[in-house]
Amino acid sequence: MIIKYNKQYVDKSDIREVEKVLKSELITTGPYIAKLESTFKKYFNTKYVLACSSGTTALYISMRALNIKKNDVVIMPSINFVAATNAAALLGAKIFLCDVDSKTGQITPNKLNECIKINKLKKIKLIITMYLGGAPLNVAELFKFKKKYNCFLIEDSCHALGASYKFKNRIIKVGSSLHTDISTFSLHPTKSITSGEGGLITTRSRSIYEKLKLIRSHGIRRNKNKYWEPEVLLPSLNFRISDINAALALSQFKKLSKFINKRNKISNIYYKNLNDYKKVVKISKLPKDVHSSCHLQLLIIDFKKLLISKNQFIKKLNKNDIFPQYHYMPIYKFLFYKNLKRNQSFKDSEQYYKSVLSFPIYYSLEKKSLTKIFNTVKKMINNYLK
Repeated sequence: MIIKYNKQYVDKSDIREVEKVLKSELITTGPYIAKLESTFKKYFNTKYVLACSSGTTALYISMRALNIKKNDVVIMPSINFVAATNAAALLGAKIFLCDVDSKTGQITPNKLNECIKINKLKKIKLIITMYLGGAPLNVAELFKFKKKYNCFLIEDSCHALGASYKFKNRIIKVGSSLHTDISTFSLHPTKSITSGEGGLITTRSRSIYEKLKLIRSHGIRRNKNKYWEPEVLLPSLNFRISDINAALALSQFKKLSKFINKRNKISNIYYKNLNDYKKVVKISKLPKDVHSSCHLQLLIIDFKKLLISKNQFIKKLNKNDIFPQYHYMPIYKFLFYKNLKRNQSFKDSEQYYKSVLSFPIYYSLEKKSLTKIFNTVKKMINNYLK
């Protein structure tokens, strides 16, 4: 049996909800979308929620709503999926990559200061932080940069649906947008819950929300009194989600807590089973005030202590039907974005990339599969330890 790094879970109740939509009069833009948005508005305890076609779409139309344009300075993590970089590039922004913590893969205040200083940045339009693996780190500290530079702050929360952090003795759900202008989420099959494909955007700003609604649907505003005479207020495309996808997301939402609890339980099992090998394999422990969605199970492996390379390690795992993943290759290593390295060394990004692998973690992951993973990893370490 092949053990992938992640896997969606869809049950009979999900299928029934989708069937209801398929048998209804509206399968594209209908009542399920409004219900999805209102459900998450209450869950996040925020003012506005907009559903869209994907997590990538969420990032792109968010940047458009913030009026990111040619030569605007946008700072984002060097370790990231390429979606945010592509979105900013399509809008003509001047992108600056920020080095990350070598253990978490996330931006820190020190790394952000370093990026600003090295690149001699005076005016910043947007900072994007990304909660790699599902742990919301440093957002309250990054909020200070938003205030200092009078810029926008987006939390890319595509990994972090169901995560939270403590601030002034309050539990803040990721998505509340308390410390950010916008929060974005993905409803891809490998995420906390799925809609097939889909995304969510949250904000506390009415003006941003109204702009998001326009951009999501061709830039069209409809006249309630003359619905047959719409007006185009700005050029855009169709970034809508369908009622089919929304129905699946709503059904999955009922299981969100169960999914997150199981992922956290599995993550703790990883820690307990590999703790004796911590000289070679480490799992970063989160601060007590952070609750992760555990989207990824990140293992930090010191390959300098092994007789095999990272790629050889992966191939041997594959032979045992275990398929870990890279999250992520630094953006500047892509041929198209090689110039984004600029004058920075990205020492910690390089260290992260060389040492971190994402191991299997998902709701339906069975005990026997976990046992196989642990036994295989331990055997490989014992066999190839220098």
